[in-house]
Amino acid sequence: MPDVTLETARRILTAAEEEAAEIGVPMCVAVVDRGANLVGFHRMDGALLASVDIAQNKAYSAASLQLSTAELSEVAQPGESLYGIHVTNGGRIVVFGGGVPLRDGDEVVGAVGVSGGSVDEDVTVARAGVDAFDAA
Repeated sequence: MPDVTLETARRILTAAEEEAAEIGVPMCVAVVDRGANLVGFHRMDGALLASVDIAQNKAYSAASLQLSTAELSEVAQPGESLYGIHVTNGGRIVVFGGGVPLRDGDEVVGAVGVSGGSVDEDVTVARAGVDAFDAA
């Protein structure tokens, strides 16, 4: 099972940043390993300061819960099975899109988290990073 190395994180960061530049939105991009440890991070010029923590927390959420933060948003609504999860783990759990697990088959080996645009923009940029991981 592959580890998310610094070299892997650089590929993910590059692909994500290229997508962010293409859509014209400065972003923060975080890549974590299977233990949700930060491996790589970039804050593009002009990215929101709040997005530094949000991107890292999206990656943490996706890796530690082994599902995307977009999927998590659906089950974290009032009346759903994980309602209230956003107040656990010291508030690090993010329940809106932009965090996506990195998978080797069925195994989660890390995650990418993106923040700086709308939720749809964050998801698009995160998917570009995941696609770069999958292509390697």
